Amino acid sequence: MEFNIKTNSRTDFIDITDQVQNFVSSTSVEDGICLVFVTHTTAAVTINENADPAVRTDLKAIFDRIIPWENNYHHMEGNSAAHMKTTITGSSEMIPIENGRLVLGTWQSVFFCEYDGPRRRKVVVKVIG
Repeated sequence: MEFNIKTNSRTDFIDITDQVQNFVSSTSVEDGICLVFVTHTTAAVTINENADPAVRTDLKAIFDRIIPWENNYHHMEGNSAAHMKTTITGSSEMIPIENGRLVLGTWQSVFFCEYDGPRRRKVVVKVIG
């Protein structure tokens, strides 16, 4: 399954947990693994807290501090910082499935990470039972 995301800013963390869970629920898999994969080199996926939106604000701030947009990079497109942030965050997550549900902690959500937006992006979700 694939779905598209429209991001609205250069850096954004978008909760995609419901979309992923809806796909898992549409399968007959009760116990297995869910793979979430981002098909871009300047976007990523991560699992983190969703209870306090300040976590996302802090993530944006720390990434911009340790990987600034301007830093004499050699990549000619001007988005080297986005490539580095994606390398740190990663392009996939594997989440256990039990009883047809994603196994996530109380405060955990799955986030699409935009580092070079705004853009239209694609996320691929596979379920292995």
